[in-house]
Amino acid sequence: MTNPLKNKRWFILLSNKYILVAVLFSGWMLFLDNYSYFDHRFLDNQINELEDNKTYYQEEIRKDKRHIKELKNIEYVEKYAREKYYMKKDSEDIYIIEFEGDSTIKNK
Repeated sequence: MTNPLKNKRWFILLSNKYILVAVLFSGWMLFLDNYSYFDHRFLDNQINELEDNKTYYQEEIRKDKRHIKELKNIEYVEKYAREKYYMKKDSEDIYIIEFEGDSTIKNK
């Protein structure tokens, strides 16, 4: 009785001890080693994500520096305080005008 696997080409290749060792070594390097392909892919993805974060934060730093430079101008500070915090000068008076159809007034 003859072995039917001996006629197959892949069986002949895997029965060669040098090819078998090369296949096992490459499998070891791909999956089990500390410097495996998958570890490199994971680390490369982390590096790309950190580089994206770096560019984002550098842009934010540029915006903040520009904003700080604008805040050194006294006219801009006054405008910013009026718009953002609804502040007024000491010499100004603020009048609140209520209309009859104002929806904020509760009808009793």
